[in-house]
Amino acid sequence: MNKKHLAIAVAAAFYGSQAVAVELYNEGDTTFSVGGHVSVGLGGSEEGETEVQQVSPRINVNATQNIGNGYTADAKGEWALNVLEGGEETFTTRLGYIGVTHNTYGRVVVGTQWSPYYDGAGIADLPIAFANDFLYDDQGPLGTARAERMISYFNALDLNEAGELIFGLGWQGTTTGETFAGGTDEAQYDDRFQIALHYSIMGFGLNYAFSTGDVKIANTTFDETAQSNMFSANYGDYYDEGLYVAIVYAMNEYMNQGLEESVAIEALLAYALPNSLNLSVNYESVEDDKNNNTIFSQSALQAEYNFTSSFVGFAGYQFDLGNDINVPEDDKWIFGMRYYL
Repeated sequence: MNKKHLAIAVAAAFYGSQAVAVELYNEGDTTFSVGGHVSVGLGGSEEGETEVQQVSPRINVNATQNIGNGYTADAKGEWALNVLEGGEETFTTRLGYIGVTHNTYGRVVVGTQWSPYYDGAGIADLPIAFANDFLYDDQGPLGTARAERMISYFNALDLNEAGELIFGLGWQGTTTGETFAGGTDEAQYDDRFQIALHYSIMGFGLNYAFSTGDVKIANTTFDETAQSNMFSANYGDYYDEGLYVAIVYAMNEYMNQGLEESVAIEALLAYALPNSLNLSVNYESVEDDKNNNTIFSQSALQAEYNFTSSFVGFAGYQFDLGNDINVPEDDKWIFGMRYYL
């Protein structure tokens, strides 16, 4: 793992892909920072009321320390904020982990974290208003986005002019007390395993990830393997000026809404202008592959404008492209503000 990748890994563990953090302490080999954002907007839909909405606001604390012999330790705690209502659920845990990184030996992370699977599958999950939905079904136990109680390992092979190859491994132990695919009966998620590969060269990236583990549902005969094969590719940097393109294709068994076989697709095309205006269009669908039914399909037009590095305005309109399961179509819209802490 080269020093460039080490720096990227620790920075990503800290701040996330688009966050801005305030460094409160930097003394010797130790740093401490606070970050996150408050995001609110006015939104509505054809089937719903117009109302003030929150868009995944959060707060996090981050620390790093050089612990010697080439090792750097880092820790992160991140909590979702309920900025519209108070009460017992004002703060809920999003992330919480400790990581240790070495230039040669790679990086180990323990706790609730963005999974190796998400590193490749999340490349289209970037616009503020409307982005990826299918990754967040049962996301904690299945680990397709934020993975609960995970141990992960990453390392990289620098191929010089031939690019860079990164691989990741993830493991989650048995989890109980959860429901599965929106059901009401308690499910047991047995040990889950992930492997992820990423190859990048000259602004292009190729990804593959595999996730598998058994799920049993109480009071039923359901005892199946929930697994996914995910392929994705991207070009450019969503947060830099110019073109960004990404596509994600996942072949799943019992991963999306409990479907026996499903195919999930997410695509994103974005262009950032020199004046800090980022325009994008995305598409997402989930297909019941066994019964040849569309579960949902949607596309959104979106715009984001950076007034400053900490203050962003955004707007989006999502078109419901229909389904085959008799769910009423419901176009959605929102415009709002995001302020990075």
